[in-house]
Amino acid sequence: MPEFTYIARDRSGQRISGTLSAGSQREAIVALSAQSLFPVTVTADTAKKPLFRLGGRVRGQLMAATYTQLAALLRSGVPLLRSLDVLRLQTSQTTLKRVLGEVHERVEDGTTLAEGMARHPQVFSEMAVSMVRAGGEGGFLEDALERVSQFTELQEDLKSRTIGALIYPVILASVGTAVVTVLIVFFVPMFATLFDQLRQRNQLPVATDMLLAFSAFMRSWGWLAAVAIGVGAVAARYHLATERGRRLADLAKLRAPLGGVIFRSLAVARFCRVLGTLLRNGVPILKSLDISRSATGNRILSDAIAEASENISAGQSLAAPLAASGHFPTAVVEMIAVAEESNTLDQVLIQIADDLERRTTRRLDLLVRMIEPVLLVILAMVVLFVVIALLLPVVRMGGMVG
Repeated sequence: MPEFTYIARDRSGQRISGTLSAGSQREAIVALSAQSLFPVTVTADTAKKPLFRLGGRVRGQLMAATYTQLAALLRSGVPLLRSLDVLRLQTSQTTLKRVLGEVHERVEDGTTLAEGMARHPQVFSEMAVSMVRAGGEGGFLEDALERVSQFTELQEDLKSRTIGALIYPVILASVGTAVVTVLIVFFVPMFATLFDQLRQRNQLPVATDMLLAFSAFMRSWGWLAAVAIGVGAVAARYHLATERGRRLADLAKLRAPLGGVIFRSLAVARFCRVLGTLLRNGVPILKSLDISRSATGNRILSDAIAEASENISAGQSLAAPLAASGHFPTAVVEMIAVAEESNTLDQVLIQIADDLERRTTRRLDLLVRMIEPVLLVILAMVVLFVVIALLLPVVRMGGMVG
């Protein structure tokens, strides 16, 4: 969650400055007002968000284990500061050890656990920070930590299965691309002088002419194409670090031809699970929506949920604004509408999350399995084009000699 630096005045007029975590500048102002502070300036703190982070992330499985151990220590009656110190001493991961030490210092200075975690977005996700904040305010911190651990394990399991299934297609694509590149750059030019007679007579096949021209371009300007790709990747990385870039990327994920349904289903499943868990623990629905919308990991869906929160504060239902946004599946919206009428929203939301995750996992497995034959067909077509382009002139020259 973004950090904001503020300067405010209390009721006595005393100047107060500091930082806080909020979803937007507007939310930061509302949070200050709730503390009886009058904001003077509220600016986003971007100094601690470098474009490239080296060694700043921690494996999801390790984070899941950390959340579980922290919940177990707190449930056993160990104070929070002592629990953080125990976790810091027993971990061997350098980044996590440093981060836990900094969180320990901030909690010792009087900040909440959630605020200390929010200072390290490269380690603690927005969903984890939001759940911990809700657990601390609602008195179910141990349960919240266990839920975060379960969510993290589910996401890591899905990620590991996807990566495992993509290993062979990635290797196939890499080796195939390397072989085709060697053919075009080093093998095809050997035939250029051989086909000069056909070119002079305007009898060189179009496919062969295209292949030779592309080979010549790669030999002369291939390095420039590589540099352009590298510069484009860096520029894209920089653009994705901006708010506009992230929004465009989130919108592209939802509209992707094949993966859009998968991205949307996973985001909606995370939202439903977190919202259902919070409602089951007695958190008010407006507060639950504010926390759970960050769990989607998608700013487009998060904005739609924020608009739904405004409608609920005006006395409307949750299902109607979600349906009006057009980003939520119709079946999900209908189930939420029925659950609101029967007052079983928390149970139905968790059922929706389970169903969406099962169906999305099957779709993802099917999509990954389709990648392999598609890559094989593409590589086969490229190699076939190269072979045909080289054989056609040979056959034509043989006919001329005959």
